[in-house]
Amino acid sequence: MSDAQRSGSPAIAKGYAESRFGQLHYAESGSGAPVLLLHQTPRSWDEYREVLPLLGATRHAVAMDTLGFGASARTPEPFRIELFADAVEDLIESLGLRDVSLVGHHTGGVVAIEVAARRGTDIANLVLSGVPYVDAPRRARVADAPPIDHVTPAADGSHLVELWNRRRPFYPADRPDLLARLVADGVRVLDRVEEGHRAVNAYRMEDRIRLVRSRTLVLCGEEDAYSLPDVPRLCAAVPGSTSAVLPGTGVPSVDHRPDLFAAAVGAFLDEGAAGR
Repeated sequence: MSDAQRSGSPAIAKGYAESRFGQLHYAESGSGAPVLLLHQTPRSWDEYREVLPLLGATRHAVAMDTLGFGASARTPEPFRIELFADAVEDLIESLGLRDVSLVGHHTGGVVAIEVAARRGTDIANLVLSGVPYVDAPRRARVADAPPIDHVTPAADGSHLVELWNRRRPFYPADRPDLLARLVADGVRVLDRVEEGHRAVNAYRMEDRIRLVRSRTLVLCGEEDAYSLPDVPRLCAAVPGSTSAVLPGTGVPSVDHRPDLFAAAVGAFLDEGAAGR
């Protein structure tokens, strides 16, 4: 018997959906109104492993591997937010998700903005978690910034320690298991791991976010110094949006505090459903 079965939570099932790029991998839990979860760079659906059954208790929760990450198809094209969004739209159509809500964390949130900008009110709700506000000043500021995850493979495997140490300051000291999951995902895309970050920093969010018509929640961990300062700017860019801060967590808020994350997302989605 699985942990989900023992706890009474819905089980997680995995599958592949067809797209113009090849097969896209996803995991799902529960049934009802659909909510699609998009991960940060360089993660996979695994970032939402604990969140899926929590949201799946009352709805159809789906977490996909972004194009080029996890077990999803890869493309020789340079990664762009628009390219990631193409794959998200393909998965939505392939799975027949209607009136879907989008939840995106860091890179996934930027992708979610692009999808919502394209599809308008077809996206019922939008949750932007730990998302930076990307505009011309930011693009100039980070143009020469050092890489976040890029490491050069070494014969003795020391590059794995280097990747671990690069990310360690963002993770709670008592949860090396969470950092191990990130490193495992990063190793799978080591040759292109930095492209996801570059795609975020090249995206013209200031032009696209004004097209968002979905109910929007801007969510951030209180220790996420990377994105927390941008919460007011995101809220100002999407009229009628609301915000919430998750206490005691930072960049890895999704898997560090899945209980708080799922509760905040679930409450927002429930409010939207009640208002219809």
